[in-house]
Amino acid sequence: MKNLFGSSIGLLRFIAFFEGLSLIILLFLGMPLKYIFGQDFIVKYVGMAHGFLFMAFVLLALLVHVLHEWKFTQTTWKVLLSSMVPFGTFYIDAKILKPMSLKK
Repeated sequence: MKNLFGSSIGLLRFIAFFEGLSLIILLFLGMPLKYIFGQDFIVKYVGMAHGFLFMAFVLLALLVHVLHEWKFTQTTWKVLLSSMVPFGTFYIDAKILKPMSLKK
């Protein structure tokens, strides 16, 4: 699966960055603004973007799992779980995805 990003792992890394960034913005900026100050504009717009990015990340992670024959018990579950933990996608990028992209 060649694309503008050079490989499917490169595209996954790109989506992972923005998915992780949107989660951090929601949790540490959007939620305090909504529940402390009653301003929900960030949650409304970033939340929609985050939902799209989350779905894209999960689908792409499963596609990469198949294309690169990842073992679910060793790699895939960690990548999928990272999207639900703040800063998780950045950690997984550094520990799993970046080294894989450098091998190719």
